Amino acid sequence: MSLLYVIVAFVFVASILIATKSKKKTMNLPPGPPKLPIIGNLHQLGSQPHRSITKLSEKYGSLMSLKFGKVSTVVVSSPDAVKDVLKTFDVECCSRPYMTYPARITYGLNDIAFSPYSQYWREVRKVAVVELFTGKRVQSFRHVREEEVASFVDYVKQSASSENLVNFNQKLMKLSGSVICRVGFGINLKGSELENTYEEVIQGTMEVLGSFAASDYFPVIGKLIDRITGLHSKCEKVFKVMDAFFDQSIKCHLEDKNIKDDIIALLLKMESKETGPGEFQFTRNHTKGTLLDILIGGIDTSAHTVTWVMTHLIANPRVMKKVQAEVRKVIKNKDYIIEEDMEQLEYLKMVIKETLRINLLLPLLIPREASKDLKIGGYDIPKKTWIQVNAWAIHRSPNIWKDPEVFIPERFMDKEIDYKGLNFELLPFGSGRRMCPGMGLGMSLVHLTLINLLYRFDWKLPGGMEAKDVDLEESYGLVSPKKIPLELIPVITHWT
Repeated sequence: MSLLYVIVAFVFVASILIATKSKKKTMNLPPGPPKLPIIGNLHQLGSQPHRSITKLSEKYGSLMSLKFGKVSTVVVSSPDAVKDVLKTFDVECCSRPYMTYPARITYGLNDIAFSPYSQYWREVRKVAVVELFTGKRVQSFRHVREEEVASFVDYVKQSASSENLVNFNQKLMKLSGSVICRVGFGINLKGSELENTYEEVIQGTMEVLGSFAASDYFPVIGKLIDRITGLHSKCEKVFKVMDAFFDQSIKCHLEDKNIKDDIIALLLKMESKETGPGEFQFTRNHTKGTLLDILIGGIDTSAHTVTWVMTHLIANPRVMKKVQAEVRKVIKNKDYIIEEDMEQLEYLKMVIKETLRINLLLPLLIPREASKDLKIGGYDIPKKTWIQVNAWAIHRSPNIWKDPEVFIPERFMDKEIDYKGLNFELLPFGSGRRMCPGMGLGMSLVHLTLINLLYRFDWKLPGGMEAKDVDLEESYGLVSPKKIPLELIPVITHWT
């Protein structure tokens, strides 16, 4: 009888394996390049995966199959295919795959960006949209943005007086960090004990989240590889610094009764059972996970966007002259610039759109995962497949944009295209359920900063550089900032 049981079990397992293999053979998967044993297509990613994958998509199509170790991935790189993923099948495609180090950094996926699609995620996302990032709340922090931008303008004036360079990458990170810490944590970084640690937190967190983690692609040996490369220890070090930063921020908030009506206040209130989202008990880890999204999302979005805008303007004198003329005509001799002034600056809006098109910060959107078997564009997408939206390929496609490598803001003059997730040709903040909820908060700082920089100062390149010498190369990670820092000399004008 024992032998009979063994035979039956063997036949049963063999039948499942044969059926699974037969199903894979009959599935009509998207085409893709040949794969190497074990590593699949990892060797084809290179140092700038968004560019490498775009070249492969040009050969194999806008829906392309790749294999990264054990992970089956479908890359989507056309507006029609992206519309299917982000709109038609948004529910089925809006979960997140488990990724080792994002899970650690986000306190066990207790954030919004990396958390899988679930009842918990829906509740927390709803709180973010309804409570944290509403237009009313964004406006309530307007005085913070105005004060911090005014302080930045004073710094630029001092630099202009002494003809010193302004390092945009560095100084704009400080500006946006100051705004986000006041808005999110109720803390003024200047002079605080957190001033010297927040940059370490931001830089370290972004490096870990943007790193290649072997653990995600090789089930057994991957953890050993990450320990050998040092990624595991780096993640633990970053997590400890980040966690201490959050603890200190919350402590300052609780001890200073003058700090109120900020985002931490709302999150701490939600930690009580009565006010927790839905049926879930909102814990301190949920608070910290949400604060992480606010910290890294808010700072990177605004700082790098302004840097890229100024990079393209200094590299294109015609556009710089035109946009400054518009700003100065609208603002005229106003000493006090307000955010509403942006509504009249149509050409500046085009400049920002063109910058977000040609240098979007997330060239590859955070991976999604199919929650069930799907059929998209005539191809089968099996359950658990990772779905990678290559927004960079769409933004640079000659089939969509004329002269896509050239910075031409006027291309938006006759196009009703915006970056708010409804047009699948322009997706700097994503679309659908996973669209960045803090877009309004970040872009309001972008607008106010740019108006001041373009109205109050002229700008020139250092050391005899010419416009053609401006480097436009991007770094690659979770986001893609300018690789070589932008350094310009401000010139005080009569508008200042």
